Formats: sequence, C-alpha cells, structure tokens
Amino acid sequence: MILICTGRNVLLPDIPSPIPATFTVDLSTGKITHISHGYQSSHARSDDPTVRWVDAGDKFVLPGLVDAHVHLNEPGRTDWEGFRTGTQAATSGGVTTVVDMPLNSIPPTTTVEHLELKRKAAQDQCYSDVAFWGGVIPGNQEDLKPLLAAGIKGFKCFLIESGVDNTSTVLLFHAELGSVGASDSSDIGLYSAFLDSRPQKLEMDAISLIISLQRKYPALRCHIVHLSASSALPLIRSAKAAGLNLTVETCFHYLCLSATEIPDGHPEFKCCPPVREAVNQGLLWDGLKEGLIDFVVSDHSPCTAELKRLDEGDIMGAWGGISTLGLGLSLLWTEGQRRGISIAQIIEWTSLKTAEHAGLGHLKGRLKVGLDGDFVIWDPNIEFTVGNIDNYGLITLIYHSIQVTSDSLNFKNKISPYVGMTLRGKVEKTYLRGTLVYDLATHRCSAERAPVGQSL
Repeated sequence: MILICTGRNVLLPDIPSPIPATFTVDLSTGKITHISHGYQSSHARSDDPTVRWVDAGDKFVLPGLVDAHVHLNEPGRTDWEGFRTGTQAATSGGVTTVVDMPLNSIPPTTTVEHLELKRKAAQDQCYSDVAFWGGVIPGNQEDLKPLLAAGIKGFKCFLIESGVDNTSTVLLFHAELGSVGASDSSDIGLYSAFLDSRPQKLEMDAISLIISLQRKYPALRCHIVHLSASSALPLIRSAKAAGLNLTVETCFHYLCLSATEIPDGHPEFKCCPPVREAVNQGLLWDGLKEGLIDFVVSDHSPCTAELKRLDEGDIMGAWGGISTLGLGLSLLWTEGQRRGISIAQIIEWTSLKTAEHAGLGHLKGRLKVGLDGDFVIWDPNIEFTVGNIDNYGLITLIYHSIQVTSDSLNFKNKISPYVGMTLRGKVEKTYLRGTLVYDLATHRCSAERAPVGQSL
C-alpha cells in the first residue's frame, strides 16, 4: 500500500517557496520513495486500490515539524502533562516529532534505567514520534555514555563540566547565572517586578561562562536553550565567528509576546527567562534572520492551574512555564508575516534545523526521498481566535465563526497566554510516516485512531 500526496504548493528542500509537486510514501516502511514536480489532477490518477491519494489542492504541504524542547512530565507529573495529551497537542499544530526534556519527570532521565521507565510510559500513547534528552546532575558522570548508547540525543545541564569531552553529543544549557532579585510582597502580581528580578545580565553572564568552558572542550557542541536576552547576541556572534561549535534556540513566546503587552496579575505569561520588551523582541528576530539564533522551539512547560496561581494573580510565586504545543506554527506565521518572513524560513527554523540539532536529520525535517513521510496540510489564510470563557473553565477556538470546544487545545492544562489572540494559518491534517494522526475536521486526534508514534 502506498500514499500519494499531490498539491500546488509543496515545500521541497532548497526551494525558497512552495511549488506544484507530488510525492509517494510507502506505507509499509513510512518512507518517502519518490518525488516529482507537478500537480496531478484527479483525471490523471489511477484507480489502483493499493494507492491512497491525498489532494492538498492550493493548501501548503509542509514537512512535519520537530519540536526539540518539550516538557511532557511523564512519569511522575501526569497531572501537568503526559505523552498522550502532549503528543495530541503537538500533532494538532503539525509537530510530528517532539524531544522530551529530562528533568521535570519523576524520576528524571539521568540513568538508563530511568530512560527505560520513560519509554515504557510512552509506549502506545504517542500520536507523534518522541525522542529524549538526558540530564547531567552531580554524581551521574558514569551514566552519560551508557545513556548515549541507549539512544538519548544529548544532555541538559546547568553550568557544570560534562565528563563527556570528545564524544559526539551536545550539551544543552539553561543559561542564567547569578542571584534572582527579591521582590516586595506587595509586588507579587506586577509583571514589571518579575521582569526586574531576572535581568538580561543573568543570561549574559551564563553565556560568557559557557563560551569560556567551550574553549576548553572544543570537540563538544554547546547549546543555549530558550534565549530571551538580545544583549547576549554580540557574545554569540563573536563565538561563532571564532569557530566555536555553539548553537542557540529561542522560543515562540519570546518572538510573539512582549512585556509591554502583559497585564499585571496574569501568571500565565510567566516563564524563565522572562518575556522581555518589544525592542528586545525585534532584536531576537534580527538574530534569527542573521543566523546567530539557529532555530525556534516551544519550551512547552505546563503545570496545573493551582501551581500557576491564577486565582491569586501571583506572578512571582507561580510556576514559570508557557504552554504552546499546537500553536507554534500559527504564531510564527502570524508574527513573521509582519516582518517579511517566508514559510520556507519558518520551516527551516522549526523542522530542518531542529531535526539536525536532535540528531534526527536522517529521518526528519524535509520532504526528501528516504526520509520519513511526515507532512502537514496547512491553510495559510485562515484566521482564528483563541478565546476563554468562565475564568479558564472553558477555552474555545473560534474558527470561521464556529465555536469549538476545548478539545481544540489538546494539552492537558488549558492555560495559555495566547488566549484572546487572533492568529493566521491552521493545520488541517498531520501525517506521520504516511498515516493520518490529526484531522481538523474532527477537531482532535480521534479516539478511534490508535497512536502510531514511536520512541526514537
């Protein structure tokens, strides 16, 4: 059995805009086996019963996205998120692979035994593929190489030496260094007080230290996660110009939200490092276009409503994390259109480079013969509004003036700073290795459709 997808706007590698094209996926292997230029109209198709046709018409056909920074929190914190709900949310936004962060689950992914517990928890639950980062903590140096051999894609750490020099891997750093400022008890709901407590200097000092450490271990790639401080871009520019193997990510929220628009008493906007001012946001976009920032991720970091302290409006005391899975492509497309950004650039930042970063470039990130048949049918022109009713009791998606239930946001705790925003562009269907895993027509990953995601 094969699947043939044809459309007038298919985004192929090394072509700056979508073109008419047709490609074939062998459903027994899930691999793309053939690509040709040109759209195949219905009268030109065979009636072979072993062929499934997908006609995208004028909609965009894009490679499945790879989100290389996601907190799924399972096992141990499944009231925050989980493999089933997290990957459902991912596929609703065209993400066909997520890479799970190591340190928010219980136990953390710091040993092979813990990795296998996580894989066991993921089994038969995932609508997207899932890969895993490992964690570096004091005392687990002897576990690092076994974790690599077991298939983790690299290590998340907090400014300590790795013990894995000259190994083909990557170290991911949460780049804040120094003391977080205190706040007066009367300021707990002021966003400005939270922003002042985590100045850009914390990121600059951390990145300076990382660069100095990297000079001692030049064979090892170092990676800065969730960059929010544009003041660090000159340091990054100098390091890259010197040939250091340094990569950098930023997040949808740093590119699409700004501190000046965040109301006081709304902890759903809190993340660490924080969303900063509009000028800073513009400089991050410039860094992305220049190549100083390599790609964009969600850093989907959910928690329960109680931990988010919504009722108290306590920004200082709330859990720091933003839930984005399912919205990232629409967010970048909406903001990017104001800045002259093409869909090819967005896919480079959210699919090609994220796949390469996670060591998955041989499987994911492009519509190319030999790679997995992961693709998305995308309508770039639809506008929709994420709205809320009854103090977060019900979140609705207004789509062509039709109110859709909270099932449209598939992550578990439906708390989002994007509530009320009007976005452009919507995923209509998502395919994983040629298998339909999300269909907007049902407004969900159908319960009748068995999860087909794999652990990578």
